[in-house]
Amino acid sequence: MRDRRNPFVAQEGILPLVLAGFLCGYALLYHGVWPASLPAAVFVLLYLLFRDPRRFVPSVALGVVSPVDGIVESVTTTDRCVVLGEAYCIRIRINPLGAYTARSPVEGRVMDLRSKTESPGADRDCPVNALWVETDEGSSVVLQLHEHRFGLAPQAFVGLGERLGQGQRCAYIRLARVAEVYVPVAGKVHAEPGRRVTAGSDVIAAVPQP
Repeated sequence: MRDRRNPFVAQEGILPLVLAGFLCGYALLYHGVWPASLPAAVFVLLYLLFRDPRRFVPSVALGVVSPVDGIVESVTTTDRCVVLGEAYCIRIRINPLGAYTARSPVEGRVMDLRSKTESPGADRDCPVNALWVETDEGSSVVLQLHEHRFGLAPQAFVGLGERLGQGQRCAYIRLARVAEVYVPVAGKVHAEPGRRVTAGSDVIAAVPQP
């Protein structure tokens, strides 16, 4: 499935890019090429930071796609930050020049990790800034972005109860270093440590059969 919405850069980056472009044009017009080189370099760096390229999202039943660009660091089992019981934790080191926008690992509904009425087995120690998506088959997948820089915590732009498509844009990474994807242990992991993955395109796991 081809991602039809393609802003090329994340909305958070539009204003900084416009300002950098204006400064570059002003310096070029009134001061010449060399003074304009600094804002031009800033513009290029901002574009690389905020870029949000089009991605081919595969239609894979029960598949879990990578939410970010990066390299798989490890695959472990854990009961931390898990909605229901034990799960695989796929840890991905995020490429700082990869896509600025994270994508939903699975198709499903956004759930509230703070609500224990929706899932009595929810882990009370799981950070509330993690994204919990429940599939139509009842499997829960949790995405957590952490180790962020400069105090800029990742920010989701989807609401509770909203439906997400597999590989759909769901959050701004904001210079986070690591993404962790939690998949039910009854499912299957396809990713291996050292594998380079692309957000929205590469299948890293599968949730269990209903």
